[in-house]
Amino acid sequence: MKVVASYNVKGGVGKTTAAVNLAYLASARGRRTLIWDLDPQGAATYLFRVKPKVKGGSAKLVGGARPVEAALKGTDFHGLDLLPADFTYRNMDLDLARSHRKAGKAARALARLLRDLADDYDVVFLDTPPSLSLVSENVLRAADLVLVPIIPTVLALRTFDQLAEFVDTLDRDRPRLHAFFSMADRRKALHREIIADLPRRREGVSPTAIPALSVIEQMAVRRAPLPAYAPNSPAARAFESLWSEIAELLPA
Repeated sequence: MKVVASYNVKGGVGKTTAAVNLAYLASARGRRTLIWDLDPQGAATYLFRVKPKVKGGSAKLVGGARPVEAALKGTDFHGLDLLPADFTYRNMDLDLARSHRKAGKAARALARLLRDLADDYDVVFLDTPPSLSLVSENVLRAADLVLVPIIPTVLALRTFDQLAEFVDTLDRDRPRLHAFFSMADRRKALHREIIADLPRRREGVSPTAIPALSVIEQMAVRRAPLPAYAPNSPAARAFESLWSEIAELLPA
């Protein structure tokens, strides 16, 4: 089982959009797929038409008092399950620290939870909240691959550099980073320049750019992944390209 996290310290950069669409594409390509909505706001859970509720909340889940399998929900799409968000996830940092007194155990608690699912899924996508916290460290240590959506601006690139520096400080369990351009607007000269130049200069940056299009915003109206209702749109084709890259990095 491979674990893929959609993560960025910044909010509003397309993490949930990427996690939902890529999880859908993975399942559509025959991989047994789970998406875990770790964000207490529950956007991914909403898009899959599931109630954002986990019995026992964050404390029981990360503390091991309730098996993770009991929290899983099916979706409307074959081969794609969801571990929904819960508003108590806002306290997950505290719950991790309380349940696992030793710092090393607390930083690897989510990885241990996910190991219980290894026989049931081929790939797990983690949709993460925008933060740099104990939950974030858990995500980075649990993931084989971290997808980093970056808007093609100078400040967004600086945030990616900061993330890369933090990952380099991890003593082990160091994931591979794979950045891609999100909310790209090719009418803007700076966007065009960064999209053309950065993948040539920086290892781990994909040339794939997810465009800023209204068809993506329709996900919240239709409550469905983009390829399910607009498979031939330029945005859906961009996500297809990104999934192809990921599939090569994570062989079945």
